[in-house]
Amino acid sequence: MPKVFITRQIPDQGIKMLKDKKYSVSVYPKDEIIPRAALLKGVKGVDALLPILTDHIDAEVLEAAGAQLKIIANYAIGTDNIDLQACQKRKILVTNAPGPEIVQSVAEHTFALMLALAHRIVEADKFTRAGKYRGWGPQILLGTDVYGKTLGIVGLGRIGFAVADRAVKGFGMQIIYHDKERDLKFERDFSAYGGSASGGEKQYGARFVDLSTLLKQADFVSLHVPFLPSTRHLISTRELALMKPTAFLINTARGPIVDEKALLQALEKKQIAGAALDVFECEPSIDCDISDHLELKSFDNVILTPHTASATVETRQAMSATAAQNIIAALEGETPSNLVK
Repeated sequence: MPKVFITRQIPDQGIKMLKDKKYSVSVYPKDEIIPRAALLKGVKGVDALLPILTDHIDAEVLEAAGAQLKIIANYAIGTDNIDLQACQKRKILVTNAPGPEIVQSVAEHTFALMLALAHRIVEADKFTRAGKYRGWGPQILLGTDVYGKTLGIVGLGRIGFAVADRAVKGFGMQIIYHDKERDLKFERDFSAYGGSASGGEKQYGARFVDLSTLLKQADFVSLHVPFLPSTRHLISTRELALMKPTAFLINTARGPIVDEKALLQALEKKQIAGAALDVFECEPSIDCDISDHLELKSFDNVILTPHTASATVETRQAMSATAAQNIIAALEGETPSNLVK
């Protein structure tokens, strides 16, 4: 009977799929990041490991598991928590859990953060709850419109595309984007929206620009790149200095893409209008350096969510099923659909 170890409780759909196959399924019982010692103990003798993105899966874990380990089915889109070279050396399959549900959930969360920043929703809620509202006034908590503004997308994957789709169709935003390569199909798709009264020149569309140009021109900068050595601190002091003082930064990708210290300094100097972060450089810590006087949570123009961009019932169940299906395929001698190469 194949053995499967899951490092934290996940939605039940995937667990049911594995148990229906008569696999021996063990789940770390506490709702917390699994301690290292418990991880090393839990993987012993398993045929499949289902970790989450907070678990560091390295050569030590693989050695503790044993030679029979066939697959690591990560419960995430990214795999930066897994030593892929060590897995390849031992011929262990590694899969992730992408899908249309997670794309739509993260895109929605990104746009929710964008709207909340622009309209100062969190500030307004705190203001009202504190009993400060004394009646309508023409200059209370003035925000900014999203409609017609320029959205800069850094990383044009499926999530970046979904964010652009909402921006153009719902809010008439201009799209500029930066990625490793230009995407002509993306530009053609988005040139179909809008137009002048005479039906001539397109009003919207999408333009490929270098990162510096994007930062200079965008009213909202949304990050959607994977975490790689090349993207660590992609947004740092120089990049933040290029942004408009009226612009907002949104990160629903990975925390270390943004240099937290540089962001704090930019916020203190009012170089940008605000930021919304679903991920953090030293996660789960919200601030890397608690010894200085700068904290993200001290800024009213910063919105913080606890890595919940994909936290919907539909998405998390779909991820559970995807991870389980990857395991089932591998244990039955088939090639999993979401094999990471």
